[in-house]
Amino acid sequence: MLQPKLSARLSAEFLGTFWLVFGGCGSAIFAASFLQPNVVAGQSIQLGIGFLGVALAFGLTVTTMAYAVGHVSGAHFNPAVTIGAAVANRFKWADVLPYIVAQVLGGLLAGAALWAIARSKAGFDPVGHLAANGYGDHSPGGYPLMAVLVAEALLTCMFLYIILGATDSRAPEGFAPIAIGLGLTLIHLISIPISNTSVNPARSTAVAFFNGDGAPGQLWLFWLAPIFGAAVAGATYRLVTGVDRRDEDIAGEYQPEDVTDTKFLADDDLGTTGASAAANPAVERRLDRDADGHIG
Repeated sequence: MLQPKLSARLSAEFLGTFWLVFGGCGSAIFAASFLQPNVVAGQSIQLGIGFLGVALAFGLTVTTMAYAVGHVSGAHFNPAVTIGAAVANRFKWADVLPYIVAQVLGGLLAGAALWAIARSKAGFDPVGHLAANGYGDHSPGGYPLMAVLVAEALLTCMFLYIILGATDSRAPEGFAPIAIGLGLTLIHLISIPISNTSVNPARSTAVAFFNGDGAPGQLWLFWLAPIFGAAVAGATYRLVTGVDRRDEDIAGEYQPEDVTDTKFLADDDLGTTGASAAANPAVERRLDRDADGHIG
């Protein structure tokens, strides 16, 4: 297996996190509650998707982008997932910070887009209405700090168990994005009333500053709790399951025969590419294609 260059993986993480925030938080902002006037009965009809719809939206964003770019970056889209995978020795620590930066930037761009769209509607006040996470007075159900802390840590821990198990080589091939997306959907069904559901520091950061209304001051919890929960899962997955898959990175990879241009490969893999090409004439011919796409 060959790994894409870091720049390609970071672009995939940026795009995936953008879609997660835009799709998930966007569904909560624009579609969770939507009243359509009924001119016949004189009453409004609720056409909103509600908690169930928002939960499904978050799950679908992860599933769709995991299929779209998971083969490039591993489809983390979440600093807690990146750190948890590194603790489990399934991801390189050297790449953790670049991944987190890409995720946060992608999320912030999505948050800015949501803010710009929301504020353009006459009468809509984005302050306090941009799907921010919170505890106490800023919790949808009024849950206190400790309850939110426990819920976020526990649910992120379970999310990492799902990810680590679904990406195991012995799991059904090709179904990991579905299991992970459904897992995130279930997590939202449990915890939207508790904290508006984070389990993802990049998601929380993405809208906190545009939302205001106390969200920036509570942001620390939505970094601390998810990262702690993910680290616990990463450290204990092997002990809990008895499965040691520390040799399987949760990162993007290519089959040698799929490589057409070595500029997209990590430097560490260039030697491997050459060896693979030497052993496989078909690969060698593909790598020898000139700029016009013809085989040299």
